[in-house]
Amino acid sequence: MIKKGDTIVNIRTGQKMIFLETWAETNGTQLKIDCVSPVTSEREKSHFHPYQENRFTILAGNLHFTINGKEQFAEVGETISIPKNTPHSFYNSGDVDAHYIQEFFPALKIDSLFETFFVLARDGKLNKGGTPNILRTALVLLNFEKEIRLAQPNWKLQKGVFKLLAPIARLMGYKAVYE
Repeated sequence: MIKKGDTIVNIRTGQKMIFLETWAETNGTQLKIDCVSPVTSEREKSHFHPYQENRFTILAGNLHFTINGKEQFAEVGETISIPKNTPHSFYNSGDVDAHYIQEFFPALKIDSLFETFFVLARDGKLNKGGTPNILRTALVLLNFEKEIRLAQPNWKLQKGVFKLLAPIARLMGYKAVYE
């Protein structure tokens, strides 16, 4: 379980997160993370947080966002707020590491989702695009359905397929959370 002061690093992307406020410290109202993302051309998959606002405050460098299909750059001193249920992705397209504060309102279990993906990266369980195999994906995204959903295809279709795959995934020893 992530606690205030914990640091995790995604060895696949180099992204580093230091947890400043977690669900436990805020009674679930928010999660606040000090993040550093190296320069990369890799883009995460478009996703959305159905019940959470996601906010980025840029401290150094810049980030390139795609929010609801529109490109946007954020530089030092700017804050980008992404409303719940809004498809988005981001990456550092600049020349230097991007340093930013990322917040989620409410916290839900998003810290555990980050930990799960960073552990899967550490263990070499993500493909080149940063995705686990379909069986792991089914369990993880069902477990974190309040925190994150892929923008495509539609969630009802994804959820139906994931529910069909989940029993097979469990039989093969896959888990929904990795620590």
